[in-house]
Amino acid sequence: RIHAGVNPLPDLEHPHNPFASEEITPAFSAEWEARRRVAAAIRRLTDVLVTSTPAIPELHAIADTLERTADGFAAQPRIYGRARFAADGSHGSMGQVSHELNPVAGISNPLAAPLKVWIADGVAHGRATMGWSYEGPPGSVHGGFVAALFDQFMGVAQAIGGQPGMTGTLTTRYHRRTPLNTELCLRGWVDRTEGRKTFVRAEIRADDTLTASCDGVFVQPHGGMDRLHREHAQSASG
Repeated sequence: RIHAGVNPLPDLEHPHNPFASEEITPAFSAEWEARRRVAAAIRRLTDVLVTSTPAIPELHAIADTLERTADGFAAQPRIYGRARFAADGSHGSMGQVSHELNPVAGISNPLAAPLKVWIADGVAHGRATMGWSYEGPPGSVHGGFVAALFDQFMGVAQAIGGQPGMTGTLTTRYHRRTPLNTELCLRGWVDRTEGRKTFVRAEIRADDTLTASCDGVFVQPHGGMDRLHREHAQSASG
């Protein structure tokens, strides 16, 4: 969902863009479509686990089934790390692999909500809904997951400044509780750049109520992110 007349995020084939949203990017292949199904089932299972109260014998029976499934799954060929997935050549670019496996935003990673992000008119926007498995205070998203949402989201927003880097500092302010099972709307922008540092500000709202805000500093490494990606790609293919 990139608006006309706006400089979009780099193309998915470019290593700087592991952040494209689902609205922009369909699954790269039938493999990722299947992985998304598995991830969705695990998310559902996790949500059911933390909210259901079956009898103890039934819990043990469920565990037996899941353990057998996990054992069979673990026996399949495996690749460790997104850089190695990309270096393998058959799973898509680093951007596409990150889009699927990122722990906060990845559609094929059951740890992720997931978080959808896009940039329009020089502003970053995001959407996420956090279920019961993310509960901290009663009925509220755990503060650590609020900070994780900011970290990922602002990592995308910094691209507006044209010099992507890695998280230096995050200062999160919790104004009100961030509710579970409610669509959270994120908005972020680049405040300024100073040398290799990009200063980003962001906020989370639920039903138009500000629940949290964040100031972040992202630092471009010497040689830029391209150098890091090249080094990781070389080590992954070695």
